[in-house]
Amino acid sequence: MILIADTGATTSSWRLIGKHGDISQFQTPGFNPYYQETGALEKSIRNSEVARNSAEVVHVFYYGAGCGTEANRFLVKEVLLKVFTEAEVYVYDDMTAACRALCGSEQGIVCILGTGANSCFYDGDEPSYQVASLGFILGDEGSGAYLGKALLADYLRNDLPENLSERIKKRFDLTREKVLDKIYNNELPARYMAGFTKFIFQNIKEPYAYRTVYDAFSLFFDRNVLKYPQVQSVPVHFSGSVGFYFSNILRQVGNDKGVVIRNIIESPVAGLTLYHKNQYSNK
Repeated sequence: MILIADTGATTSSWRLIGKHGDISQFQTPGFNPYYQETGALEKSIRNSEVARNSAEVVHVFYYGAGCGTEANRFLVKEVLLKVFTEAEVYVYDDMTAACRALCGSEQGIVCILGTGANSCFYDGDEPSYQVASLGFILGDEGSGAYLGKALLADYLRNDLPENLSERIKKRFDLTREKVLDKIYNNELPARYMAGFTKFIFQNIKEPYAYRTVYDAFSLFFDRNVLKYPQVQSVPVHFSGSVGFYFSNILRQVGNDKGVVIRNIIESPVAGLTLYHKNQYSNK
């Protein structure tokens, strides 16, 4: 059996490929080794359906947020080896997941717009060049965390249009003290802020909401996509829930910047499943 994981800051999507090519799917909470102890990852796996056939899994391909460094990949691999004791375990970052799912063996510029944001030039084999991803404090323009941060700041400063401000008051119990506590004393502040993108999406017909998303995507293009010399010669792809649900705005920004966007997917897990299933069947 082959087990594949696509793990973001909010959700982990798992696919199990059986001996006869049958596919099972599961979900567990997201995980990022930068912000969480590895015990949280082990607990979420052991308490889920993922671990039920652990002894029969021979290969684990784990793609995760925060796994861009060797140290973090090692930490995650140690956890997976504890659970899947008979398996060979491979750990990659979420950027590699998006590249393999969207490009296969073709070149392209691949971007992630989910809870966080990232981008790279993919040479058909691996991410070969990346504009620095700086996280939700210094970067992540266009991400869910970035959009949520903008909304919360405008609300707390009374800069929102009155109708949106009233809707937030009715739906959320927000005070300056509660918001700051969630952001500065919570181990997952990016996930908390990204949670407000649903409200933005539900109110996207409001000029404020549209402009907030448009401006955030525009900044992502300026600080990431347009910095790649290959931007006019290879396809540009996007993965992630924020890019997927706001895809009309994303394509509009791309058009306004002179960039043609090819594929936008919510999650790379389906593409990764096909990628590894083909690899397995060709052996």
